[in-house]
Amino acid sequence: MRKRFVRTALSKAEIAAPDDSPIQVTEAQVVTVLTNGEVEEQGLLPYSSNHSFLVTVAHDGLTLPAVYKPRRGENPLWDFEWGTLCQRETAAYVVSHTLGWNLVPPTVLREGTRGVGSVQLFIPNNDGEHYFTVQEDARFVTFLRQLALFDFIVNNADRKSGHCLLGDDQRLWAIDHGICFHTEYKLRTVIWEFSDLPIDAAYLDDLKQLHKLLRDEGSHLAQMLCQLLTPAERAALIARTQTLLQKRTFPAPQYHRRNYPWPPI
Repeated sequence: MRKRFVRTALSKAEIAAPDDSPIQVTEAQVVTVLTNGEVEEQGLLPYSSNHSFLVTVAHDGLTLPAVYKPRRGENPLWDFEWGTLCQRETAAYVVSHTLGWNLVPPTVLREGTRGVGSVQLFIPNNDGEHYFTVQEDARFVTFLRQLALFDFIVNNADRKSGHCLLGDDQRLWAIDHGICFHTEYKLRTVIWEFSDLPIDAAYLDDLKQLHKLLRDEGSHLAQMLCQLLTPAERAALIARTQTLLQKRTFPAPQYHRRNYPWPPI
């Protein structure tokens, strides 16, 4: 059986077989492979705060590269419950997907070779490119504006420059969402250039739909988040979304707060 490796993870992603003949795969198919496929470790990824493994996930003739972060490899943090970072990684994708903004690579929570963990599609990228090198590139203004709103919603405590990847497909991706969704305000990000600007009408429409689904306990979104976040964290998520809808402006740094991550890259 031929292995076919993913290049990108857009709504319709190109998959290349060894003979370089492209086929099309949807985001839903990527999620199916990540959820049901056989995981094979390729090695430990360097420079990670927690154990992260490059793996391949094979299912129904497709083999996708992915990043596997097992729960038991998480280092304890004083302000986040141990063992929940992989759940938060998955919840970030669920929120991004629901918004339709496609900021976060497809991510699932599942059993792997080292127990339960998050499995996220690996994005081939240029290591020399990150937020600070692309922030003035007009091609990425939509992504960055959406990401600034997204990081407020999920309460991202660690939006470093290097957590924005420029993929080989020449689009940006947002990764590393293990310390998000805290009930207390913890937003730390390098993306502040849109502060206090009006939120685009289209983004407000997306936020309104997200808010509606979050409040509907019967929605697929709410049911998914019930498995990943605590009731208090879900309530705080709803409240932050409501704040954006009421203020209708991009978030701004708060006085007497640590507004930037360290290190920034």
